[in-house]
Amino acid sequence: MPQEMPLWEYRVQTFGSFWHGVKAEELQALLNEWGEQGWEVIAIHEVEGHSKINIIAKRPLTDRVRRMRSMPAAYQR
Repeated sequence: MPQEMPLWEYRVQTFGSFWHGVKAEELQALLNEWGEQGWEVIAIHEVEGHSKINIIAKRPLTDRVRRMRSMPAAYQR
């Protein structure tokens, strides 16, 4: 019997500013928080010409998240 392919949800977030990058301690705290929420970083991309980075993470897509995505925004609060 073939295995079902896992489904993922993705998160992309930009950190830093035009003038200042991200401090290592702040980044570490944030990544630890994400890890506790089940996120796994899969890529980091430097924004060219800026002191910013994009962090891309994924975690397994749950039925709860899938249901929330199908609800109107007013009911997600």
